[in-house]
Amino acid sequence: MMMMKNNSNGNSTTFTVHDRLGAAIAPNANASYPSTTTCSINLSTPSNCQSITTVNNSNTNLMPAGSLSSATAASCNITTGNSNNNSTSNSSNQHQDLVNLFECPVCFDYALPPILQCQSGHIVCSQCRQKLSSCPTCRGPLGNIRNLGMEKVADTIVFPCKYQTNGCLSNLVHKNKLEHEDCCDFRPYMCPCPGASCKWQGSLENVMQHLWLAHKSITTLQGEDIVFLATDITLLGAVDWVMMQSCFGHHFMLVLEKQEQQFFAIVQLIGSRQQAEKFVYRLELNGSKRRLTWESTPKSIHDGIQQAILLSDCLVFDGATALLFSENGNLAINVTVSIG
Repeated sequence: MMMMKNNSNGNSTTFTVHDRLGAAIAPNANASYPSTTTCSINLSTPSNCQSITTVNNSNTNLMPAGSLSSATAASCNITTGNSNNNSTSNSSNQHQDLVNLFECPVCFDYALPPILQCQSGHIVCSQCRQKLSSCPTCRGPLGNIRNLGMEKVADTIVFPCKYQTNGCLSNLVHKNKLEHEDCCDFRPYMCPCPGASCKWQGSLENVMQHLWLAHKSITTLQGEDIVFLATDITLLGAVDWVMMQSCFGHHFMLVLEKQEQQFFAIVQLIGSRQQAEKFVYRLELNGSKRRLTWESTPKSIHDGIQQAILLSDCLVFDGATALLFSENGNLAINVTVSIG
């Protein structure tokens, strides 16, 4: 059933009508019909709007439900919405709402399996759980109750990288999230200088600028084969000697650290782990008929050097050995960097 109204000024707006199956019916331009009916509504539309006629004849063309012919849509300037885009947008919003349920109320990172809850059902991430004695939401006791339902849901969704605000666009299943974040290129880098006095952190691209501005006393030598001279090695207490080496388009930091009567010499790259794996460095002490060498892959400033020193994964020698290779209290270390 449809309503028709004549327009006195001769202009009319013509709309398609739908049959009971939901298909818009348009006439077959090549067919002849004994009579046609034009359906129009007076909406003061432009005179160039084309009319669409319908007939009670089986010889008709079917268009998808809710669509108009391209000519009619253009002349009448009618815009139709994209249901696929709306569906995708709604799905994305629903997924984000679901991910937000895993947000830890303490650090605002995501609680990943195994997920523990308090007696009231409030969750907290495993890192924060170790530091808490009560639920941060309801102040109730924290037990060892597993939230198996949330864990099953976590298996079905992806989580954004914690460094998303720094520019990382990765979305990962929870089993891969921590591994990715550990080596994410958008992770903030700490100042690579030894010691805990400098608290700077920032992007990898800004590390060298920070060193030039905040640590101007560090000397930089050019070339893949240099001599690192540590002066006054007999100084008491914990002492660090630092020098920069520039070669192959990269910057390397050479560190000699003294702890009590132990010396640790190591090289780290001002770059990512992947970049560091492309190089090999060699440290060599030379004395009167003596030679002490160490060869390894440089550490990335992403990892730092403290763990390597703790594990003695570097050139290690004691005070007596240092004196054997020193001259007038100064120790010269030959440093060679090559592409591995």
